[in-house]
Amino acid sequence: MFNFSFDKRTMYIIIAVMLGIALLQFATNPSELIGLLLSAPGVLIAITFHEFAHGYAAYKLGDNTAKNQGRLSLNPLDHLDPIGTLMLLVAGFGWGKPVEVNPRNYTRKMSMEKGEAIVSLAGPLMNFVLAIIFTLIYYAIYKFAGISFMASTVGSIIMLLISSTISINIGLGVFNLIPLPPLDGSKIIMPFLPYKAKQFFVNNEQIFYIVFVLLWVTGLAGTIISPVISWVGKGILSLGALVFGL
Repeated sequence: MFNFSFDKRTMYIIIAVMLGIALLQFATNPSELIGLLLSAPGVLIAITFHEFAHGYAAYKLGDNTAKNQGRLSLNPLDHLDPIGTLMLLVAGFGWGKPVEVNPRNYTRKMSMEKGEAIVSLAGPLMNFVLAIIFTLIYYAIYKFAGISFMASTVGSIIMLLISSTISINIGLGVFNLIPLPPLDGSKIIMPFLPYKAKQFFVNNEQIFYIVFVLLWVTGLAGTIISPVISWVGKGILSLGALVFGL
């Protein structure tokens, strides 16, 4: 069986190579590079709030680990993983520096398993909430500021920043719901699995990790989640349009 740390190092090496190729393409195409820069604020917001939500949910369940480590913070520097951040910039989905939690500290009103599921769900849920908030902001500007503002240089930049923030939050939220380690989805589904399925999942976690890496490097992960991202995005946009009667 492969060593988990070796698999993780290998994954990071492969992703680093992929990032190098992607960044080279950006560097040779100024318009794509501008798009990359415009997406940076959305990436910072998405990752920061995602990881904060994990830590805050754990804290509310009785675990002070994240608080003691200074992770109950909205400072992006406390939450950014270099490669995960770059992947979110160039691919639209990635990850932040994982928040450490101790399920043994959770309230005894529920099982540790359910507590872990709640804490894991908090991150993607926060991203969807942010996507809805920025969608409402987008439509508010559209309705009340008018076409003339949106057509101006400042207005067009603002709208691009907001659109990028919406897309990135949806991408990060959906991506993390994939039920494979090390993503949040692997813990979210645990309380719903039959006992034997849970045991199989736990005993073969490294195999599922390898499956995740293969899906990632072959591009199948993006192929699988792209329709879901599109579906969620259309739903959120429809909600925003409905709220403002557009």
